[in-house]
Amino acid sequence: MTSATDQVAGLDDLATTTHLRFATAGSVDDGKSTLVGRLLHDSKSVLTDQMEAVEAASARRGQVAPDLALLTDGLRAEREQGITIDVAYRYFATARRRFILADTPGHVQYTRNMVTGASTADLAVVLVDARNGVIEQTRRHAAVAALLRVPHVVLAVNKMDLVAYEESAFAAIAEKFTAYASDLGVPEITAIPISALAGDNVVEPSANMDWYGGPTVLGHLETVPVSHGLTACPARFPVQYVIRPQSAEHPGYRGYAGQIAAGVLRVGQAVTVLPSGRTSVIEGIDALGESVDIAWALQSVTLRLTDDIDVSRGDLIAPSTSAPATTQDVEATVCHMADRPLVVGARVLIKHTTRTVKAIVKEIPSRLTLDDLTQHPDPGQLVTNDIGRVVVRTAEPLALDAYADSHRTGSFLLIDPADGTTLAAGMAGESFTSRARTVTPADEEGWGFQR
Repeated sequence: MTSATDQVAGLDDLATTTHLRFATAGSVDDGKSTLVGRLLHDSKSVLTDQMEAVEAASARRGQVAPDLALLTDGLRAEREQGITIDVAYRYFATARRRFILADTPGHVQYTRNMVTGASTADLAVVLVDARNGVIEQTRRHAAVAALLRVPHVVLAVNKMDLVAYEESAFAAIAEKFTAYASDLGVPEITAIPISALAGDNVVEPSANMDWYGGPTVLGHLETVPVSHGLTACPARFPVQYVIRPQSAEHPGYRGYAGQIAAGVLRVGQAVTVLPSGRTSVIEGIDALGESVDIAWALQSVTLRLTDDIDVSRGDLIAPSTSAPATTQDVEATVCHMADRPLVVGARVLIKHTTRTVKAIVKEIPSRLTLDDLTQHPDPGQLVTNDIGRVVVRTAEPLALDAYADSHRTGSFLLIDPADGTTLAAGMAGESFTSRARTVTPADEEGWGFQR
């Protein structure tokens, strides 16, 4: 019989071989939706009625061939304008792996939607039009992928059929993008020349590019090694709900329910409750109505502690040997998502796991300029789609990890307390492992830099 410990040890191996979450990104008209449609169609992941609906919609628009982009562009406004606006999630599978795909918008106005789509991705596919090369929005998407620490990035140089399948056109774009993304700290970059419309190197190898000997897009997605790190991080358990039935059957029952954000928890383990710092020992773990000795990341469970201590929603339970430090001064990199600017002195709510506290923006030390990866100091505010550093002072202590160590407990949202609008998505600690430099005021003279 397989022990619980063996099951935990095999979780990452199982996830690596069977499951991949990936996001697509790129500028407007680079062909993201067509690529996704081609992937679904050529991997035989489209139902007959879906394909018939696409063929009918294409015919109504006067198109002879089915427009595969319609498989993902489902909003009426998207079909009318020929662009992606919302994040479209698709699920498909091949014999080798299951996929969860987030097709994200390309228009600069919707860059914030890419943050949403790529926040849980193991891999990002960044499309570039072979005729246009690397443009500002391409750099922005690479920066977001690096900021979110997506471990694998695929550069898909699309529309190679429109540049006569020239190797030199592909090589120049691949070299420029790779240098830029490497400076941002992206650990792995794979460049693939494709034509999503014609199907070259998407699912099947292209007969038009015999100079290319690498994988197809699907071939790479099926084989890229991905570790989800489900159990490698120190255990973190944000309390979502306190269960006290006070019934005749369970008169003294007190349990703390939630989802394990990271790591492994065991009965008998010494734990610390944060931010109070009180300690106890796990007396029992209840999962799906049964008591278990061990539980691991992403399982929803109820913990019972040996001591009757004050634990509330928003508290964090962690092993006493690896508990995070608490702080009221949060230093982080944020991607600003709201239409209204984020300014120094703004009063906000900060939502971290299940805890929401009041806070104030103390400083905005810098804003990243994507053209040359420079950090411009003291911008005073961040506007929509800006990426910048902030210092936030919270009214109550928070137990944050560095985002580089734990995505789930190192991330947070800044929220407008007046109407609940999400202002920014934040990543605690250092941002990119890049060579970005800070520009002094003297450096900016004569630049004509405009926001």
